[in-house]
Amino acid sequence: MVKTDPRRCPWCRDDPLYVSYHDEEWGVPVADERALFERLVLEGMQAGLSWLTVLRKRAHMQKVFFNFEPAKLSSAGTPALERWMNDAGVIRHRGKLEAMIGNARATLALDGGLAHLLWSFVDGRPIQNRYKRMADVPSETSESRAMAGALKKAGFRFVGPTTCYALMQSAGMVNDHLVDCAAHKRCSVEAKSWLL
Repeated sequence: MVKTDPRRCPWCRDDPLYVSYHDEEWGVPVADERALFERLVLEGMQAGLSWLTVLRKRAHMQKVFFNFEPAKLSSAGTPALERWMNDAGVIRHRGKLEAMIGNARATLALDGGLAHLLWSFVDGRPIQNRYKRMADVPSETSESRAMAGALKKAGFRFVGPTTCYALMQSAGMVNDHLVDCAAHKRCSVEAKSWLL
C-alpha cells in the first residue's frame, strides 16, 4: 500500500490508482480531442459514484468504448449498448451510456472542435488557483456554469456545472491542487507556457 504523502492533495488518499491519477493527470492541461472527450465521459459517469470506482473501471472502459474515440462511439447502436449493460467492467447505467453515444455525436457536430469549445471558458489558459484547504475548493464556478449551458445547448447530456468543473480540474483548465501539494507547482510551471 502506498503511504499518504502530506505533499499531495488529501483527496487522493493512499490508493495507488488515486495517487497515480493525482500525480500524473489531474490538473495537467489537456488539449487532445480524444483525451478531453474521455475526461468528459468519465466525469459524467462518476455522477453518484466514487471517483475510485471510475478509475478501477477505466482501463476496461477504454477497451470496450473504442478508446473513447467519438467517431467510433457515435455509430454504436443497440447491440453495443446491450453488451455494455451486461458487462460488469463498465458503469452500467443506461442513461449514462446513451449520453456517451449522444455526446460523441454532439462532439463531431461541433464547429471548431471540443478542445476549442471547452478551453474557451478560460480564454485558452489554465486558471491558477491558490487554495489552502479542500473546503475552499468550489464545486462549480461561473465558468463551469457557462460551459454546462453551452454543452447542453449543443446537445450534450450529463454535463451539469459540477461535472463541468470536475472536468476543468481534471483537464488542467484550473489548477486546484492545494498550494502545499507538490503537483501545484508542477502544474503552475506547465501552465506558464500553455495557450490553446
